[in-house]
Amino acid sequence: MTDGEALWEVHVLEFARSKDQLVAGLILGAHDAGVVDLPFSFVLARRGHRIVLIDTGFMREGSGAEFSEKFGIPDWISPLRQLQVLGVEAGDVTDIVLSHAHFDHMGSIGKFPNAMIHVQKHEILSWVELLALPPRFGALTAIINPDDMRRAFDASIEHRLDLVDGDRDNLLPGLHVRTGPGHTIGQQFIILETARGRIVVAGDCIYTAANICGHNHDGVYVPLANAVGSTWDQLKTIDRINTEIAGDLGRLIILHDTKRWAGLPIVAEIEGFRIVKAA
Repeated sequence: MTDGEALWEVHVLEFARSKDQLVAGLILGAHDAGVVDLPFSFVLARRGHRIVLIDTGFMREGSGAEFSEKFGIPDWISPLRQLQVLGVEAGDVTDIVLSHAHFDHMGSIGKFPNAMIHVQKHEILSWVELLALPPRFGALTAIINPDDMRRAFDASIEHRLDLVDGDRDNLLPGLHVRTGPGHTIGQQFIILETARGRIVVAGDCIYTAANICGHNHDGVYVPLANAVGSTWDQLKTIDRINTEIAGDLGRLIILHDTKRWAGLPIVAEIEGFRIVKAA
């Protein structure tokens, strides 16, 4: 797009870090890679009157606090506080685009009462189906907070839940979504038109650059170690992203980037949690 009004200003907001996360628990074939202090983040995109979150982080209260403890995430700052640093209040957010329904990506949706929530229909319905399975299938839904699903249902009653059915150009002007199954059944990744070109927000389709570059930069795609969907779907999704960015990792936002978005300018650092400007 050439219309400046359709170009997005983009920030990445870090809000949590886990301790001693095994790299082998993130990507396959990393048995000797030790542990990392894994960051958690979401994206704020602004264009005209639109204030959009790509994912929301989670609140460390109620069941959210229980999930934080369950998955060993001791370091946290409220996503709402991080947004305030950039002059955004919860009521200002017009849209939320969810990459997928894991608790660390949609755990704050109840804090944004005016936002339209855009998520793949297959993502929501697949979790309803999986949650309905007998308890012996619980490994599939270990990262799903049922309270988040209840909040999504509440949003649907308020006509604020947009169930997207597949790829869509201009879901919002200059913001496109692409299906990216593998990590979850109905995950999507997001493309933003910005002043420095098209940027991809990977959701959890990609955990590290190694997923694209391969171990030792051999160019062989590396599957995730944490996935409900198939390895085949994961690798096809990684290839879709790699094609979109034309192999330029500078156009890719990895939400769990262990390098903490090195190379992007730091706008603020609140209690050790970074806000960086991506475009």
